[in-house]
Amino acid sequence: MEKTPQHLELILKYFDDFTPEQLRQFSALETLYNDWNSKINVISRKDIDGLYEKHVLHSLSIAAVGAFMPGTEIIDIGTGGGFPGIPLAIIFPEVQFHLVDSIGKKLKVVENIKSVLGLTNVTTQHTRVEHILNRKFDYAVSRAVAPLKDLWAWSKPLLRKNVSPEITGAALAPADQDVFAPGLICLKGGDLKEEFAGFNGHVAKTEIHGIFPEEFFREKFVLYVRR
Repeated sequence: MEKTPQHLELILKYFDDFTPEQLRQFSALETLYNDWNSKINVISRKDIDGLYEKHVLHSLSIAAVGAFMPGTEIIDIGTGGGFPGIPLAIIFPEVQFHLVDSIGKKLKVVENIKSVLGLTNVTTQHTRVEHILNRKFDYAVSRAVAPLKDLWAWSKPLLRKNVSPEITGAALAPADQDVFAPGLICLKGGDLKEEFAGFNGHVAKTEIHGIFPEEFFREKFVLYVRR
């Protein structure tokens, strides 16, 4: 039996239903991001050694609470170097991801990684999300880009109102159902009182540390706001 690459062990601790192609793609992230980080600061220098925990697995916490159905269209707001969009695009190859950022050089990194990995389900756009017109998505995802009230103000006009396609098996869903409507799914950390104080809508909160017990995930959350 082929030995699992050490840098993939953390991912495979929680996800084990990957195709050989997905394993190749996840494995390639280490070399790709290290190479790009030597050229431009895509990921914090202090975090690059913890790529698979602090960036890849953190992004996949969204996948740990729900499985996007084939055909779903998702916008990643402020994707930076491709998080959470790239890891989610690997794990959901039949879902379409549109990765948006206002910093062009970071999107050049994303475009290269997308190309090397062969991710045909990823598109990118160099713009501010509030400038996107005439596009609709089923979900918006984001990671620590802006306050919740701002993320919601930007994403709400871009979200479809009908429930199609669906995301199923989600811990984020109301207790009496296992399907939730289009909405915003974002990764946040720390004390959320200030986030919630400026936001009037209902927020479903899942603590990531309850899914991935590594110390890094303490006080980190997946938040869901229904459209």
